[in-house]
Amino acid sequence: MDTIDLKSRIRTVRDWPKPGINFRDVTPLFQDAEAFRTTIDALAETIGPLQPEIVAAVDARGFLLGGALAYKLGKPVVLVRKKGKLPYKTVAEDYALEYGTATIEVHADACRPGDRIVIVDDLIATGGTLLAAARLFRALRGEVVGVAAVIDLPELGGSRRLAENGLAVRTLFAFSEQE
Repeated sequence: MDTIDLKSRIRTVRDWPKPGINFRDVTPLFQDAEAFRTTIDALAETIGPLQPEIVAAVDARGFLLGGALAYKLGKPVVLVRKKGKLPYKTVAEDYALEYGTATIEVHADACRPGDRIVIVDDLIATGGTLLAAARLFRALRGEVVGVAAVIDLPELGGSRRLAENGLAVRTLFAFSEQE
């Protein structure tokens, strides 16, 4: 199965969660076992050369991808959660979304100094979530070697912002706002 087939399994929901937003829904991709397996294999292949020691998975769809990737790569998975969801001592970072603001957290012991970390989410829009996650791991003295996502929304500028912040960006395919 190639990335064109994977891309066709993404559902676009127009004007959600608010007017003007084209929400790219990955749940149909997850519901297709072959497509999900192919997605994980492709992501593992693209991030493997970054030699991560930790796969950090972003709340919530990133959890499914990150968990499967960590298993495939034989690496630990760390959760990047929305504020107030982690039970232990945390570090937090505020960030802007394309349609609002939010706060994410990781446990204060999520990584050791020098650990090589790849942060995984379902898509890259403005890059705000992934940049905030990178700042969290950098504050813990981890080495964030890259970010990975199934989808890139290049017109929103996130991939560019991530690259400008020294992060290797790995995605499987892009959507334009017109698609």
